[in-house]
Parts: sequence; structure tokens; C-alpha cells
Amino acid sequence: MEKDTVKSTNNPEDKIAYRVLTEPWITEDSSRMMELNKYVFKVSGRSNKKEIVKAVEETYQVKVLKVNVINMPRKSRVQGRTKGWKSGFKKAIVTVKEGEKIDFYN
Repeated sequence: MEKDTVKSTNNPEDKIAYRVLTEPWITEDSSRMMELNKYVFKVSGRSNKKEIVKAVEETYQVKVLKVNVINMPRKSRVQGRTKGWKSGFKKAIVTVKEGEKIDFYN
């Protein structure tokens, strides 16, 4: 009895989407940007534009034209007498080809 073997590639370039894309960033402003074929994602702090392009194209099967990356700074927070910080993060604004669409709500 022969088992079906599945090829496992240990190439770090394969399947990087789960390491790069953290979550879609859905706000009122980003919802307006979706009408212009621009989508906002919270991404890993170590990711670069090429990795973001590859991850979005792999995950959503769309053609990415442009990526803008923004490092959001940390913010101070006060609750009662306790002072602290809300951590910063990196977000990416991804422009996709005209006529293509990413549907986050499925």
C-alpha cells in the first residue's frame, strides 16, 4: 500500500502571506479608499514592499500596481493613574489594477 506523498518545500519565499499580512485595516477612511481600488492592511514590522506585493497577489489573486508603507508611531495612553503606551505598527496601502476587487467580508 503506497502513501500519497506531498512535496514539502522549505523555501522561505513560498507562502509568505501569513507572515507578512497581519489583518485588513477597515476604517471609515479605508472604506472610502476601496472605491479608488486602494486597500489598507496592517503588516509585519519587518516586511518590505516586495513581500507585501507577493503576499497580496498570492492571497487575493489580484494584480498589485503600487504599495505605500506607513510606520504608525506609538501613542501614550492614560487610564486613571496608570500611564502607558499603545504600541506602534506598520500599515500598507495597496493599489490594485482597475476592475479588480478584494472582498474582505466573505
